[in-house]
Amino acid sequence: QVQLVESGGGSVQAGGSLRLSCAASEFPQRPYFMGWFRQIPGMEREGVAGISTGGGVTYYADSVKSRFTISRDNAKNTLYLQMNDLKPEDTAIYYCAAGEGQYSTRPLQPSSYRYWGQGTQVTVSS
Repeated sequence: QVQLVESGGGSVQAGGSLRLSCAASEFPQRPYFMGWFRQIPGMEREGVAGISTGGGVTYYADSVKSRFTISRDNAKNTLYLQMNDLKPEDTAIYYCAAGEGQYSTRPLQPSSYRYWGQGTQVTVSS
């Protein structure tokens, strides 16, 4: 069972930055692709960014391209999301997720992922 714990959320003003982290329990001897999602209460979970097992392939939602950067440190079993130039519409609960395999053909779809963290709140004020 893979356990994921997010941290780094908080409140910032528009234009500010935050860095989210997701610490994963030690993975079994299988590859896992990972991703970040966000959700506003009452709305569907939205894919933000995804990354392949080795970190060489990344995917982004159009709404965050050029502002967010996903990365991972496999030696530390940690996933990151660097968020710059934050906007009020980025306000949401952010979740990290992991799925089995080198990569996903649908990296921004929640159904592609098997394991989920509990989420961390990000609030951006105007």
